[in-house]
Amino acid sequence: MAGDLSILSEQVLGDMTARYLIDPVGRVGLWLYPTAMSDLAQRRPTVANESWVRSNSKARPAMTVEPLVHVKVSGDDEPPQLGAGRTLLWSSSIDRFRLLDQRVEAKTVVTTLYDDTGLQIKHRLSAGFQGLTVQSDTVFENNSSSPVRLELLTSFSLSGITPYATDDAPCRLRAHRFRSVWSAEGRMVTESIEQLHLERSWAGNMNFSERFGQVGSMPVRGWFPTVLVEDTEAKVVWGARLAIPTSWQIELGRRFDDLVLAGGLADREFGHWTKTVEPGQSFTTPQAWLTCVAGSVDEACDRLISVDVPAVEAQPAIEQDLPIIYNDYCTSWGEPREDQLLAIADRIAPLGVRYLVIDAGWYMPMNSGAHWATTLGDWRAHPNRFPNGLAGTVAAIRKRGLVPGIWIEPEHVAKDSDAFAETDHMLTRDGKLLTLGLRRAWNLHDPYVEAYIDDRVIGMLGKAGFGYVKVDYSETLGIGVDHPDGLGEGLRRQGEGAHAMFDRIREALPNLVIELVSAGGHRMEASFLQRAAMSSYSDAHETIEIPIIAAAVHRLILPRQSQIWAVLRQDDSFQRMNYSLAATFLGRMCLSGDILDLDESQLSIVKYAIKLYRKAVPAIKYGKSRIKGDIGPSWRHPRGWQGVVRTTEDDGIVVIHTFEQTPQEFFVQLPGPDWRIVEVLTPLVVNINGDHLEVVGASVFDSQVVLVRRSVV
Repeated sequence: MAGDLSILSEQVLGDMTARYLIDPVGRVGLWLYPTAMSDLAQRRPTVANESWVRSNSKARPAMTVEPLVHVKVSGDDEPPQLGAGRTLLWSSSIDRFRLLDQRVEAKTVVTTLYDDTGLQIKHRLSAGFQGLTVQSDTVFENNSSSPVRLELLTSFSLSGITPYATDDAPCRLRAHRFRSVWSAEGRMVTESIEQLHLERSWAGNMNFSERFGQVGSMPVRGWFPTVLVEDTEAKVVWGARLAIPTSWQIELGRRFDDLVLAGGLADREFGHWTKTVEPGQSFTTPQAWLTCVAGSVDEACDRLISVDVPAVEAQPAIEQDLPIIYNDYCTSWGEPREDQLLAIADRIAPLGVRYLVIDAGWYMPMNSGAHWATTLGDWRAHPNRFPNGLAGTVAAIRKRGLVPGIWIEPEHVAKDSDAFAETDHMLTRDGKLLTLGLRRAWNLHDPYVEAYIDDRVIGMLGKAGFGYVKVDYSETLGIGVDHPDGLGEGLRRQGEGAHAMFDRIREALPNLVIELVSAGGHRMEASFLQRAAMSSYSDAHETIEIPIIAAAVHRLILPRQSQIWAVLRQDDSFQRMNYSLAATFLGRMCLSGDILDLDESQLSIVKYAIKLYRKAVPAIKYGKSRIKGDIGPSWRHPRGWQGVVRTTEDDGIVVIHTFEQTPQEFFVQLPGPDWRIVEVLTPLVVNINGDHLEVVGASVFDSQVVLVRRSVV
């Protein structure tokens, strides 16, 4: 190793090696690299090899041990070297801690750091599902005689990026992040480390950081909690994904040659978070998943979302073949009623649809002038919409061979509900009732609220006999809510309350299918995704960018969990219907719209699409996706074409959409030769030529779904 650094240990976790470094005073750092690429570069100890260096500069260090855990304790000095206000990494609190021991306990590497007052930090690292990731978290233990107030405690901190360069790796490192706004989730943004202005300074030891994340209770608002760093010369990618339901942050940081990648709960500066740990108590950070792969960005993304597979496989058995959903929202527009729902049930049952979901508005009176968004919270079906009660409607839907579902937003109440006046049980900020536009938010740790939700939500679902629930969350709590430790800790605790609510639903109703939605995809984050069968991918329901968004989130959510809507209208052309239906092959098919008004020829298109979808299920569940084509910079006004190739070893699907200025002919790269076409959705002509799928005669807003199979040689 360079300088006075040495290797503490090397631990093989799956197909990766975790290298722990240590310096003479006991500071510990963590590198991660593919075990198959263990021929690491000999790192320079100083910058003496740079041509500009004069004799009095030769001793400037090129690298150091970057901390395994970053921590900031209130009262300790702020980060030096222009860091304060920009980052809490490298605070003086780190200098307190040195290595106590490192052990492997139940296949988990536990590295314990300590200080002289009785504080300990335990960093834990273990192999994830199929050895494709490592799971990282941190435990802070207060064995001193005084309370300690934390301002930062990271879930993970990687350094040594990149171990394949002898120097500071100029012009070879790129960061990939994923933006998210309402109805446009998942746009990948790629920037070089130079573009992020994270080159090391000539002197080193200056605290540079690109800190980003989300503040509030919608964890996928602004950014997804995922980041990747790519060494474009070594062809190695590092990735991190956080499991945090509220405010979070990730930092790309630099002092010396190494790039540092760290993240976890949003800290005091970014997320208004502090946490008091009393003597004899401990605090554990949320989990993070890390990966490192000799391969592509897409391969790294595949690994990070693979951690959700065990939880998805444990969902109710009915979910295994990815049943088709019909949601009434774009039919009734928030005004469902029993007679219309039963007519829909009669129409969709013969098509092969399995779930019929009653969306918002079922609780408000008809012809009252009320709106579904202002009346949510009491969760009692109005008798003039459901004269036989919800149980009667549910029984009638089940009699038609369908599984009934219902929409609900249990964490909020709206201004025209009776519950809106239950102010003693609502969240506050600065001692004042917190009102979020139309909504207020229950305090999920209040026993009254727990009993209310258990009765009005969980009890209602069970008594009525629902088999499916769509759990919405349509407003953020912002910077936080009141708590003795401050707004950020109050928000974190509310996130724990949300987890507990989902867990109570699952415990009470183990066969209930749970759909996650948060004004579209704002809760598509690991800790929520692992508590649900699927999630709404977006609130984009009738727009041309649906296939673009649906493809983008393949890097961030398992397609088998990504519910995509095809809203079908009476005046849709066959081409428009196919465009909408084809997009649903990028995830879970959900239908809505004018199903009662479609003619027989239109219904036959829907029925055929469902039949083809059933054949595509293995590829949707188990395939790997690669996005091809060029759509230009705009999602709202795309130009060109997109092809999503999703394949297993033997089977696959190719989903094609064209936009303005599409070429009439183009080629979609397949993963190797020997593929043949099994079946297609639309009249658009396609042929396989070697390792390419050739598209012929494409027009604007055309589409195709191609089922392919590898020929047996």
